[in-house]
Amino acid sequence: MVRRVVLLAVACGSLYLVGPAVLEVLDSWPAVLDLDPFLLQLIVIAQIGAFACQWALLRITLRERRWTGVVTSQLAATAASRVLPGGGAAANALQYSMLVRGGVAAATAASGLVAASLMLTGIVFALPALALPAVIGGEGIDRSLARAAWAGGAALAVLVAAGALLLNTEGPLRSAGRFVQAASCRVRRRDNDGALPGRLLRERDLIRDVLSSRWPEALVATVGRWAFDYAALLLALLAVGARPAPSAVLLAFCVAQVLALIPLTPGGLGFVEAGLTGTLALAGVATGDALVATLAYRLAAYWLPLPVGAIAYAVHKRTFRRPVAAGG
Repeated sequence: MVRRVVLLAVACGSLYLVGPAVLEVLDSWPAVLDLDPFLLQLIVIAQIGAFACQWALLRITLRERRWTGVVTSQLAATAASRVLPGGGAAANALQYSMLVRGGVAAATAASGLVAASLMLTGIVFALPALALPAVIGGEGIDRSLARAAWAGGAALAVLVAAGALLLNTEGPLRSAGRFVQAASCRVRRRDNDGALPGRLLRERDLIRDVLSSRWPEALVATVGRWAFDYAALLLALLAVGARPAPSAVLLAFCVAQVLALIPLTPGGLGFVEAGLTGTLALAGVATGDALVATLAYRLAAYWLPLPVGAIAYAVHKRTFRRPVAAGG
C-alpha cells in the first residue's frame, strides 16, 4: 500500500509539472478536427500495423501458436500502462498473469516477455543511429538532435555487445539470477532454493534456439513495430502540411519513445507531449503545427488503446474463464 501511495504521489506531482504541456497540446483539438479524415484514418491504420508487428514478435518469443491470448493480453497491458502509476511494471504483471491464464507456461511467459521487451527497447535506442548519415552529411540537423544520433550509434554498439554477452555466456545471467532471487526471498521472507539462475539459463537457451531459427521474422516484427509507429508520426505531420527532413523527425520520434519509458507518469503522459513538440520544433516544424501533429499522433498511439484494451481484457476473461493447459 505504501509503495502504491508513493507511486501515485509521484505521478500526481509529475503531472502537475507537465500539465501545462498536456493542456497546450489538447487545446489543439479543434485544429485536429479540421485535418484530412483520410490521413487521420491512415494514422490509425499505421498504429494497428505497429500493434500487429508486436503481436507477431510475442508469438515468436512466447513460442505460442494461438493469437487470442497474445493479442488480448498485449492490448489490455498497453491500456493498463496508460492509466496506472508506474504503469510499465503493472502492465507487465497483468500481461504475464493473462498469458498464464491463457495457457502459456509461467517460465515461458516471463522469459518471452523479457525477450520481446529487450528487443523492442533496444531498437528504440539504436534507431537514432540511422540518422547518422544525414548528420555526417551536414544536412542542417539541429545540434541537439545530432547528439541524439551519435548517442544512438553508441547505444547500438553497447546493445550488440551486451546481447552477444548474454546469449553466449552464463556468468552475467547467473549473477543476475542470484541477485534477483536473493532480493525476492529477502522481501518475501522465504528460503532461497537457488533455482532461478538455472531456470533463467534454460529459458535463455530456449529463446536463443527459437530466435536462431526465426530471427529474420523476429527482426522484421521488431523493426516493423517502430516503423509503423514512425509512419504514424510522419502522416500526422503530413496532415498539418509540415515537411521536415525525415531524419530529423526520426530523431524527434526516438526522443519521444525514450520519454515514454519514464515511469513518473502513466505512459510518459506529459513528458512525451512536451518532448515531442519541442523536438519537432528543433526539426523545423512550426510550433502550432507541432502541437496539432503531436495531438493527432497521440490520439492514435496513446488514447485510442485505452477503450480497446478494456474490451480486450473483457474478451480474454470471457474466453479463458479458467487457466487452460499450456499449448492446448
